[in-house]
Amino acid sequence: MEIWHAIVLGIVEGVTEFLPVSSTGHLTIVEKLLGLPIDDPAITAYTAVIQVGAIAAVFVYFRRDIGRLASAWFRGIGSAAARREPDYRFAWYVVAGSVPVGIAGYLGQDLIRGPLRSLWWVAGSLILWSAVMVLAEWLATQVRGERELRLRDSLIIGLAQCLALVPGVSRSGATISAGLLRGFDRVTATRLSFFLAIPALTAAGIYELPAALSESIGVANLVVGTVVSFVVAYASIAWLLRFVAGHSLLTFVWYRLAVGGLVIGLLATGTITAT
Repeated sequence: MEIWHAIVLGIVEGVTEFLPVSSTGHLTIVEKLLGLPIDDPAITAYTAVIQVGAIAAVFVYFRRDIGRLASAWFRGIGSAAARREPDYRFAWYVVAGSVPVGIAGYLGQDLIRGPLRSLWWVAGSLILWSAVMVLAEWLATQVRGERELRLRDSLIIGLAQCLALVPGVSRSGATISAGLLRGFDRVTATRLSFFLAIPALTAAGIYELPAALSESIGVANLVVGTVVSFVVAYASIAWLLRFVAGHSLLTFVWYRLAVGGLVIGLLATGTITAT
């Protein structure tokens, strides 16, 4: 991997991490087009680690919200009255909703690093999950806000996040769709998607860091990719929150179908190989 590869991949990660288009799917496609071995464990690990840059952008963008939730959580440890605060419950709901993907990711790591890296999986998931996003928009009532979040909602949305371990599904696409199907408005579903990303992607990045520090990647490429993803992701967060306030997810569905169809066409004609 060269520095310019790291810059390109950092941009792709930053742009796509929080959009419902699958950052892992896009990184896999771009890595293939750059001539990188997408089934190499070091490349898979690099993909996971530079996501930490995007998570750092969440910390900075939502620093006041995160500080408020953390404060409520610590107060609740020693105060029964504090445990009745909505922020205390919300903080625990985020933690609970992050558990399923942690378990699924650990148990399925060989599958994630192996067969699911195929571009056939990426293209198929981009297209098939688009149908779920359309269904979510069609059935969405958007009558619930952040204060109406309950443990059952968090666990269901957390289970949906597990599906995003398949490249092409999209972590944000899965969690936002699940949030809409639970009756939450788009902004609440999107904010919850951001918060659920923090434990999941941070843990994945730390776990994969040793593998990413291989000679084929290099520390400089790792740092550059992570920093670039942070800068680009920060701008992406601000844009997405404004966008979902007044638009549906259907715009992203058309994009997903186009990219999935293009990849299938390239695979079918032998222009690129699946791994």
